[in-house]
Amino acid sequence: MRSTNWLFVILLVIFGYLQHRLWSGDGSYQSAKALEVKIAQQRVENDKLLERNRVLDAEVDELKSGMETVEERARHELGMIKEGETLYMIIR
Repeated sequence: MRSTNWLFVILLVIFGYLQHRLWSGDGSYQSAKALEVKIAQQRVENDKLLERNRVLDAEVDELKSGMETVEERARHELGMIKEGETLYMIIR
């Protein structure tokens, strides 16, 4: 009868230890949930960055392939005009 009580106590202690490990500490249920949230946030950020990279790649391809994009940038960003053109600035 005494050995059964000791076995029960030992099993109860092991069960308590395993429950503690499951619900708190490193590798616990809570830390797994926190990592899932971080992974979801990182995926959203990665998707935004991938879209930005696609836009930049398309812009680079346009700049490499044609003069229209270079000309447009020169007009808007640098205020340049073609030879023979007249620039009219409307101030409001």
